[in-house]
Amino acid sequence: MIENADMKGLPYMLYADTEGRVYDHPYYRMAGLLGSAPVVLTEKDLVAMPEFSKLFYIPDCPPIGLDPITGEYKIVPEVVVDGRVKKCYAVAAFLEPGMVRSHLPAVDYGPKSYVLPMWAYTAAGFKDEKYWAAGFEIEYNHRWDPRNYDDRELIPAIEEFADEHTGGPLVEHLINCATRNHCFAAKNLFLKRWEAPLPLSQACNAACLGCLSLQPDHFCEPSHHRISFRPSKGEIVSLAVGHLDRAPEAIVSFGQGCEGEPLTEYRLIAEGIEEIRRHTQRGTINLNTNGSWPERVRTIAKSGLDSIRISLNSARPAFYRAYYRPKNYDFSDVVESITISREMGLYTMINYLVFPGISDQEEEIHSLIELIRETGINFVHLKNLNIDPQLYLESMPNTISPALGMKKMVEILNKEFSEIELGYFNRPVR
Repeated sequence: MIENADMKGLPYMLYADTEGRVYDHPYYRMAGLLGSAPVVLTEKDLVAMPEFSKLFYIPDCPPIGLDPITGEYKIVPEVVVDGRVKKCYAVAAFLEPGMVRSHLPAVDYGPKSYVLPMWAYTAAGFKDEKYWAAGFEIEYNHRWDPRNYDDRELIPAIEEFADEHTGGPLVEHLINCATRNHCFAAKNLFLKRWEAPLPLSQACNAACLGCLSLQPDHFCEPSHHRISFRPSKGEIVSLAVGHLDRAPEAIVSFGQGCEGEPLTEYRLIAEGIEEIRRHTQRGTINLNTNGSWPERVRTIAKSGLDSIRISLNSARPAFYRAYYRPKNYDFSDVVESITISREMGLYTMINYLVFPGISDQEEEIHSLIELIRETGINFVHLKNLNIDPQLYLESMPNTISPALGMKKMVEILNKEFSEIELGYFNRPVR
């Protein structure tokens, strides 16, 4: 039971019917979880849900609501509407880019017999004719504002691009990414601006629980379709040079959601960068990677790479291994890659995949602070980890370390490292 809390001012709990139609409950209030623990939401935890966020419903799983009179959490499996009893399913939000979720949706996962698709499920509610979500903005960047990605501009841009360039399998792959998977980076290539992708790897040396491009048969539907061929150096160089030469705030990036681990193709990347730089010195060449092969990182850095973003879900080795399930490398290799990147003069970022109740634990915050001090990174991306919350929590090691909250984690990091940037997006460094 919650004591001394103004629960009547909280947004109302959302629920969905069996057809996925979303309603606000007339009595129960919105609840949120840190990990698997219910917590009291306050006004400071909530943000009016941004326009281009999404709502999902979770079949078979009832929501957990907060009784504003008793302060008790209640599983709400059904609701009576017009004298008829109807089943209730939980509802979650998926936030716009630049937003960090602070709480998970309050859901009873007991009846679930499937794995949710890989999205960042966030607590949501309804009040004053608005949807509300548990989260906060860590960075606004016009280059990734969904309002700047109007598909009515994209299709003519693709047609114009096709008239100007010789077609190839990589271009066709990126057209599919732009039009079917709605990848903003792929759209940028055809809109001739900002950051564009250069996917090239079919293989990976990790088996991430939340892999966006490859999942075991019938496990869950991947968010992207992994590239199925090895692009030629010529096509990579042609696309990169064309983009870097003409795009404002230009970046080209190896390592995308639609591929495996780019370090498996490190020779192709290094040779490609050398050739790109023979033709243009404009723009930023970036590598997104798991950092599993330090010496391959060194080789690519020598070729003319400008920036690197190395992904990890945790600064604690056991938590890292539980999510990434690395093959023939370990967490120490990732740390070495970060260190080498700084030594080689790269603008060095970590793509920190955050999850409320895990990333904000005291032990995790302490470990992350030590990692930053040890390596001297420039930038920490706070990216919401796209994964079924139940799957992630069940897969992580047991710990008694308390969760302090995502906002508190950010506050601590800002206090410890005034020179380190916290944000959400890659940025040009040239």
